[in-house]
Amino acid sequence: MQLSVRLQKIEEMISGSYDHIWDCCCDHGLLGFNLLKKERAGQVHFVDIVPDLLKQVETKLNKYWQGDKNSWQIHCVDAANLSLEAYSKDKHLIIIAGVGGELIVKMMQSLLPLTVSFDVQFILCPVHHHYLLRSFLIKNKLGLINESLVFENKRGYEILHLLKSASKPLSKVGSQMWDFKNPLHRDYLDKTINHYSRMAKNPKTDVDHILTDYQRLLIS
Repeated sequence: MQLSVRLQKIEEMISGSYDHIWDCCCDHGLLGFNLLKKERAGQVHFVDIVPDLLKQVETKLNKYWQGDKNSWQIHCVDAANLSLEAYSKDKHLIIIAGVGGELIVKMMQSLLPLTVSFDVQFILCPVHHHYLLRSFLIKNKLGLINESLVFENKRGYEILHLLKSASKPLSKVGSQMWDFKNPLHRDYLDKTINHYSRMAKNPKTDVDHILTDYQRLLIS
């Protein structure tokens, strides 16, 4: 099966090679299988908490993968609880995509303390709550390698490639992903501003600072 636009872009953003790539919330394993075929890592780990999905992935790998059987592993576990201890000297890429920003924050709260002494990068692609996630990542001193905004089925997806030691600062509203000559990007920003404008009318929500940050992009 062909990768979706979102997964294709994630794959394109993986320019280096790694000892381990962890495809978390892997669903049907399409991204991980492509990375396996293109030898982007010594070992690709397929991670999900749904046993039936992982059983399907394992069956397909056993049937169609003709390479080294030790080049992949299946993990039926919450991505927040990855077993990294045996690979502390290796280079890792952890990919978390297809879930909300709030859930990714919870995962990262567990993962970051586990990876303090690791050579680890992250690619994160939340389906919503981008500002919340970005704010958390900035607070935890993750820097930006690259970011992208892609569109699939009329929906925008922000993709962040991150590293603790990256020199580029991460923005709460995005920086290098924007192309305001592209009408899709302008429409995505307009919808985001309209969303927070509606929320700001509720006296029980405190989103004025978020709205202001997005509005600044219109005059930058």
